[in-house]
Amino acid sequence: QVQLVESGGGLMQAGGSLRLSCAASGRTFGNLGMGWFRQAPGKEREFVAGVSWSGRSTGYADSVKGRFTISRDNAMNTMYLQMNSLRPEDTAIYYCAAVRGRTYSLTSLDYDYWGQGTQVTVSS
Repeated sequence: QVQLVESGGGLMQAGGSLRLSCAASGRTFGNLGMGWFRQAPGKEREFVAGVSWSGRSTGYADSVKGRFTISRDNAMNTMYLQMNSLRPEDTAIYYCAAVRGRTYSLTSLDYDYWGQGTQVTVSS
């Protein structure tokens, strides 16, 4: 079993930056692919970014490419999402997720474990 806890959300003005963290406990973190998803009010949950077990392979949604950076520290059992140049449309609840196996997936249904989410609100 894996427990995931997100932190770092909050209120930010457009153009600002935030860094989200996802702390994992339980199953060996280094054996898990990891991802960030978000869900805005009235919308479906969408893929934001993913990272492989080693951190060498990453992927991003087109809407965040060039602005967000995903990373992980396996020694600290923690994954991060650095969000720069924030826009009002980035407002959502952000969830971290883990999938058994060493890569990540763009599909939420593939993930085995989820955090409780952290709210990010970007004002214009």
